[in-house]
Amino acid sequence: MPGKVRFYKLCKRFVDEKDEKDAPPRVKQLEYYALAIGHHIGVVDCLSPVMVIEEEDYFKWISKLPRGKARSKLEGLARWGELEINKEHVSPLVAALAGAASSFLPEEKQWAGCLLQHLQSIGKEPAIYLVVRLTK
Repeated sequence: MPGKVRFYKLCKRFVDEKDEKDAPPRVKQLEYYALAIGHHIGVVDCLSPVMVIEEEDYFKWISKLPRGKARSKLEGLARWGELEINKEHVSPLVAALAGAASSFLPEEKQWAGCLLQHLQSIGKEPAIYLVVRLTK
């Protein structure tokens, strides 16, 4: 059965209230620090869907990217079933998408535009990231 590739964007982050109300001030400070640096110590990330692509179409699309860090990153979905796109991936992905833009089909151009829009958001606010999941 063919799968779907789903892109999600971090839309909200909060501290689990159950843990927060019982925590002494020193622990609360650690939770706020965890929020600031993005670790997941008592922190819940809320992800909202931003794009869905059929699995076969996704892999055809990314096969058009030039070989390198960006393509390898996106191909990792086949192996791991999930990947995270964060601030360190923005520059290589933007360059790869630009380098392959002329070979994209119309629908692939829409996907690239959507991904570029979210990469720009990550560039402006590094606490934002994308999660890409392969679901069967």
